[in-house]
Amino acid sequence: MKKTHILGIIVIGIAIMIIVSTAGDASTYVSFDVAKELADEGNENLIHVVGTLKKDGEGNVVGIEKSRDLLSFAFVMVDNNAKEERVIYNEPMPADFMRSEQVVVIGSYKKDYFVADKILMKCPSKYQEEEVQVGSVL
Repeated sequence: MKKTHILGIIVIGIAIMIIVSTAGDASTYVSFDVAKELADEGNENLIHVVGTLKKDGEGNVVGIEKSRDLLSFAFVMVDNNAKEERVIYNEPMPADFMRSEQVVVIGSYKKDYFVADKILMKCPSKYQEEEVQVGSVL
């Protein structure tokens, strides 16, 4: 075999190993109930929970608790099964957090609350189509 063939096989083998190792880190979205069950079973892996911020009848976000030094905060999130849960994030509040349409928290349960290591947000797009009403002009 030529040296280039051997080198090519080695490169392909390394690429396969990298793909397999990163696939193990992939996670699916779960509800707070499933996340709690996993924590009770001793699973310490990071868990992805998707949901929205809790809002009142007028659409205002409620349940935000900022720390005195503003270096951490807690909020109430509602998952896709309509379960409300308190989430603690030990970082400052991300920009546009209050405007987010959907939130993904990545973390795990500690005692009776969810501690987020990372927060991903889906904010309203300025490129969304707006409904335009066309009327007849006489």
